[in-house]
Amino acid sequence: MVDTLSRVSGSRSSQRPLGSRGWAVIVGGALLPVLLVAAWQVTTALGVFTVAQLPSPTMVWEAAVDLFDRGLLTLDVAISTQRVLIGFVIGAVLGLGVGALVGLSRVSDILLAPTIGALRAVPSLAWIPLLLLWLKIGEESKITLIAIGAFFPVYTTVTGALRHVDRQLVEAGRAFGLRGVRLFATVQLPAVIPSVISGLRLALAQAWLFLVAAELLGASMGLGFLLSDSGTNGRLDRILLAIIMLAVLGKLSDALIGVFEKWATRRWS
Repeated sequence: MVDTLSRVSGSRSSQRPLGSRGWAVIVGGALLPVLLVAAWQVTTALGVFTVAQLPSPTMVWEAAVDLFDRGLLTLDVAISTQRVLIGFVIGAVLGLGVGALVGLSRVSDILLAPTIGALRAVPSLAWIPLLLLWLKIGEESKITLIAIGAFFPVYTTVTGALRHVDRQLVEAGRAFGLRGVRLFATVQLPAVIPSVISGLRLALAQAWLFLVAAELLGASMGLGFLLSDSGTNGRLDRILLAIIMLAVLGKLSDALIGVFEKWATRRWS
């Protein structure tokens, strides 16, 4: 009973500084972007840069409102987000599966690791002509390219982490009759959860990078297309808008991974 009360009181006392720390993180994280926007506004107002070099924040905002009123900005954001999420999930699941296979099996390591390591070094743009020939200009080619980008970070981190799982921990699991998938899910996966989360963060960032590569060629919608089309038309305000939107969406999606990290840590660690 005393232990239970101490745990409860301890959890309550730990929640108070956690809330204040959360606000400190939010305010501190927003400080630099606010300062950058302020410096941006001041330099453009003083004429340090011409409009052709750097449009003002007001011009970028007006471009955003114009595209939003016509329904184009919402469509571009929705299409790009959908592509990233689908490609990320496919790449992350494959990366986890293949990474577990290579990390746990010596035979798979010998057979697969050298080839996958060589493919990992191929630049993203090198895949585009091949995917266009195989899958044509459509959603399949774009999602496949994004999945390729998300696959390698998860595969690399999972493989490396599983190779360094404490052998005594694995033997203890086997002593309790755990084998195969049950051993992986019960003992080995919880041991590498921090590495898996790190791989997912890197994979998500890669997915956004590969999205732009996919949409720069053979797309008629999306933030990558907005970048390419705005560059062709000389609309620097829309280029900056697309870059800002990619940064915001990338941060929001990374925050979702952070929420998943907290849940996974409570669930398995």
